[in-house]
Amino acid sequence: MRRHATLYDLRLIIEEGLPLSTLRAVLASMQKAADDAGVFIVSGDTKVVHKGAADKLFINTAGIGVVPKFVDIRADAARAGDVVIVNGSVGDHGATVMAARGDLALDADLRSDCRSLHQEVNTLLASAQVRCLRDATRGGIATVLNEFAESSGVRIVLDQHAVPVRDEVRGVCELLGLDPLYLANEGKFVAIVPADQAEEAVKALRKHPGAEQAAIIGRVETVSESRPYAGVSMQTTFGSERMIDMLAGDQLPRIC
Repeated sequence: MRRHATLYDLRLIIEEGLPLSTLRAVLASMQKAADDAGVFIVSGDTKVVHKGAADKLFINTAGIGVVPKFVDIRADAARAGDVVIVNGSVGDHGATVMAARGDLALDADLRSDCRSLHQEVNTLLASAQVRCLRDATRGGIATVLNEFAESSGVRIVLDQHAVPVRDEVRGVCELLGLDPLYLANEGKFVAIVPADQAEEAVKALRKHPGAEQAAIIGRVETVSESRPYAGVSMQTTFGSERMIDMLAGDQLPRIC
């Protein structure tokens, strides 16, 4: 076992009658995912419940790892002059879930971005001094960035043209009146790093499958007299600026 490995505990809640072939397929998939991420499943437990008491199979995991000495990542660490990085297109998961629900009958090539970020985060840490880092799940990148801005007491200004959004996701959002900045992601993170290290970090991230659209999407500024409060805004493609507030409520029902 490698030194400083990440160790996982796995617990299964199995509904009575679950086919053994399904369980084997799930476990094989989990083992492959753990191998790809370089983590180890070292313990676990199994409970079987009566038929109808669970939706076939529930899985709970817990991980324990070691934070390297050189890593100091905090929500309040963003500084003026830093830049914002995402590791790919945003809103894929939320748009896919929305299109799959109800009777929308949307004919679009939508696919969730659910995947492990273990190797990409390792690459990012090796390429730049990461000040802030968080996965953009519920509330999307807009919520994450507002949390960074409020905690750090800074303004974050996004460039709408630089934010990667797939055409299919943009189309669904325009049809349903949604904003991709607030849609859930399952394989995307938002990071704030020093500006002079950002290009190298993005270049390294783009070598990973699924992160080909990694990009610098904004910058961090100080709070000034003209903008006397911490928050997030966006420079639009029309040359105007709009506020990106914290999400109030949910655009979608809870999905994760």
